[in-house]
Amino acid sequence: MVRKGRQRCRPFRGSDRAGVVVQSKAMSDGRFNVKCPCCEAVILVDSATGAVLSHEEPKKQPTSFDELLGGLDKQKQMREKIFEQEMSSQKDRGRILEEKFKEAMKKAGDSEGEPYRNPLDMD
Repeated sequence: MVRKGRQRCRPFRGSDRAGVVVQSKAMSDGRFNVKCPCCEAVILVDSATGAVLSHEEPKKQPTSFDELLGGLDKQKQMREKIFEQEMSSQKDRGRILEEKFKEAMKKAGDSEGEPYRNPLDMD
């Protein structure tokens, strides 16, 4: 089973182990090449520390032109949706900033007779 995208393999638990064969080859320098049964990626593992040294995803199979065209249409729709959201947020931005400015002016006008006190000097 090959998963699309950059999804991680799920861990094998309980009955999931039944029938799972992990292919590995021991190298002379204490490293193992392990082929993931889930995504068929090749993982290079250090035998002394158990650390993953490298991870190579399998090469993707070429898809049909129609599937690629459908993917481009979905990406275009997503871009247009995000653009519309950003445009609507920019329309309200001027009004929101104006309200914040008026509120700050009210607060500044209330404390006109008091000298400025730096909050860092309050220690």
